[in-house]
Amino acid sequence: MSEDNNLEGIPETMRAPIGRYAETLRELAGDSARSLTLFGAIAAGTFNPRSHTARSVFVVDAVDLDMLHQLARQGPRLGKARIAAPLIMTPEYIDASMDTFPLEFLEIAQHHVCVFGDDYFRELPLQAADVRHECEREIKTIQLGMRQALLAAAGRDKALSTVEVDVGERLLRSLRGLLWLHGDTEPRAALDAVAAVEGGIQRSLPGVRSAVDNRSGHGWEEFKTLYADVDALRTHINAW
Repeated sequence: MSEDNNLEGIPETMRAPIGRYAETLRELAGDSARSLTLFGAIAAGTFNPRSHTARSVFVVDAVDLDMLHQLARQGPRLGKARIAAPLIMTPEYIDASMDTFPLEFLEIAQHHVCVFGDDYFRELPLQAADVRHECEREIKTIQLGMRQALLAAAGRDKALSTVEVDVGERLLRSLRGLLWLHGDTEPRAALDAVAAVEGGIQRSLPGVRSAVDNRSGHGWEEFKTLYADVDALRTHINAW
């Protein structure tokens, strides 16, 4: 494991796997490797290996399909180590995409650990108009997706559990985006973010709370409550 890797803040049980992962990326990309940044639960102190995978961004000088093909062969090994396939970006792609994926970049900026290389996500010049637009689009997209998922479940209510967890994760990006728009730029834990938005829109969000809480159960009744919350967020977002 390279001594150049910064693993501070990473759960102890994940430090060795992440170190080996970083070295694999460096070996495959060679001189093109620029940085590896962990984000999400693995960087926020909430990582649970039973329900999370370590997410990351690997920044390279240029995207090489041969390198990606070789990395893909490592998929089974990385999966067993609870490490997801990285997002592959170039510095130019990051600069050109902040207006396209502002919520995703905000999520990375608020909770991240730069394992090696330059920290491309320390200070991102995100624009409020871009963040607001994606918040609106994301919430509307989530609502449409929930309708389609309900139809695709074909009456199998257990299938809705996965949908609710996915919706909860996506909603958190939008909630933190809304808070950022209102000057609350510090990264918040999931339930703290929900509580802050509840105060802002003056409405409780029990379905969202259930969706983002790993201890909660998921099923048909929870799905209905979550859908009602998403609909409320859609109507409140412009007024708040």
